[in-house]
Amino acid sequence: MLRLSEILVANQDIESFDELIPLVQAVARSGERFFRMDVKPPYPDTPENWEDRLEAAFSGLLR
Repeated sequence: MLRLSEILVANQDIESFDELIPLVQAVARSGERFFRMDVKPPYPDTPENWEDRLEAAFSGLLR
């Protein structure tokens, strides 16, 4: 199971929520089947619906 905190720790150079979306998509494409959002992304542009947006990115609903 992939945790959002693992992505954030491994990619400390990203500076915005919009940069996080492609990373989540790449991990999903690599074969990861489960995704847990255990922390809120620490970016100033993190939207209120951040959980929905990350879930959509992970499940392939965003292109």
